[in-house]
Amino acid sequence: MQIYDTVLKQKVKLVPLNGNDINIYVCGPTVYDDAHLGHAKSSISFDLLRRVLIALGYKVKFVKNFTDIDDKILAKMKSSNQSLEQITTYYIDRYKNDMNALNVLNADIEPKATESLEAIIKYIQKLEQNGATYRLEDGIYFDTSKDDKYLSLSGRKDENLIARVTSSGAKKDEKDFVLWKFDEQWYDSPFGKGRPGWHTECVAMIEEIFNGTIDIHAGGADLLFPHHENEAAQCRCANHQELSKYWLHNGFIQVNNEKMSKSLGKSFFIKDALAIAPGEAVRYYLMSSHYRANFNYDIGDLLSSKKRLDKIYRLKKRLSGVSPGEINLEFKTALLDALKDDLNISEALAKIDEMVNIANTNLDKEPKNKALKADIMANLDFMKDTLGILYQDEFEWFQYGFNDEQKEQISNLINDRNIAKAAKDYTKADLIRDELTALGVAIMDTPNGVKWEKIWTE
Repeated sequence: MQIYDTVLKQKVKLVPLNGNDINIYVCGPTVYDDAHLGHAKSSISFDLLRRVLIALGYKVKFVKNFTDIDDKILAKMKSSNQSLEQITTYYIDRYKNDMNALNVLNADIEPKATESLEAIIKYIQKLEQNGATYRLEDGIYFDTSKDDKYLSLSGRKDENLIARVTSSGAKKDEKDFVLWKFDEQWYDSPFGKGRPGWHTECVAMIEEIFNGTIDIHAGGADLLFPHHENEAAQCRCANHQELSKYWLHNGFIQVNNEKMSKSLGKSFFIKDALAIAPGEAVRYYLMSSHYRANFNYDIGDLLSSKKRLDKIYRLKKRLSGVSPGEINLEFKTALLDALKDDLNISEALAKIDEMVNIANTNLDKEPKNKALKADIMANLDFMKDTLGILYQDEFEWFQYGFNDEQKEQISNLINDRNIAKAAKDYTKADLIRDELTALGVAIMDTPNGVKWEKIWTE
């Protein structure tokens, strides 16, 4: 498999450090607000990577953290009059619900900063022992001058660090960053009461979980500098080794051609997209552009993308009740070959469109061919596992847009129609069908009972 290494700025062959095992760490959210489209793009991108690696036969250990102590969370505490635990628990649950709606697999391990304090303190102590820290009145700082490879990750020649946690002291260099922020209301440590700095949380958790260089460190492009740069620097100074063999980053998100920014009031939450289209359609849409490309979110494009996914669900609906047979090896190989090329999703989706068209043509010719149906179903199952789509019931998928009250009304009308048909009152049954049509509902009499969907229009 070929992946694009951000440091080398080129595609390279993925060669795991340990046989067939691949260790991946992805930077997760700071949990003080609802997850936004940037979180969705990153999560979907590296969920796809994980799924593809599994499909290729690798054993993947996938870790994604939660930053649950941070200046932004402390600000939320003041504005909401809630505890740290109340805020973080609430938004972690919200985040997980959003990820579930997008068919993002749970990480194998989901560490929290507040549950990793011992590991973080030990890491800072190691940096202290190696002479890579200094003390100011407000905290313990990392001395970037002690890392002769500093800025090699991002490739920047010189860059002032915009600190995640503000400093009141006189840093030796503007690029230096806080490892432990003194604060009497927080946690005991050998340095004094306080809380960890953002950049130390991830690198300490990686060491605690993996105990060595990992294969892939991934996250959004906005994390390359300073966060990932600072992680890598700490690892070199603490352990005299690189933190990760490969570094992967997904592109930025724009909303209506403007940079997504909470500070500018232009952040678009996942919940807002989910109010427009099903989670799987949002996933398909965000996945349809290459993970490294900058992505412009547009509602019209989202709805168009859903219609493209609808066509695949139409095929699944034609196969309703069919058990999978043998996957078409040519299709499987073509799909994986595309995805093996640094997750070339455009080529992969083109192969899927081609498969769907051929499948529909063959089904038109041989509508009763059970072996054909079973083999096509196997193709769809492989797509489900590899791309994270087609999780929905094929009939329920086309019911999106009706609320629970409306669905109950539709169910009652269908039941009334069934009673009328049983009594051979076909006039009444036809009138109920007309009533359903007026509601925007199409019904189908199948061997498994009456199925219904929202009337589909191009």
